[in-house]
Amino acid sequence: MTLSWKDTLEIAIALDEAHPDVDPRYVRFTDLHAWVCDLDGFEDNPEHSNERILEAIQMAWLEERG
Repeated sequence: MTLSWKDTLEIAIALDEAHPDVDPRYVRFTDLHAWVCDLDGFEDNPEHSNERILEAIQMAWLEERG
């Protein structure tokens, strides 16, 4: 599966699996950006992200933790 910035839920699930001990509320956007870019299957341009996209990923990650 390939991921892009628009796949916020899938990215959140992958981040939750990759970083189970991290509380998403306290992740800096710079770290979040790097972690997304490092995910297996992520193939989007790193420069196409913005604060709104990173916030959506963070919120989806929080919801995934439920």
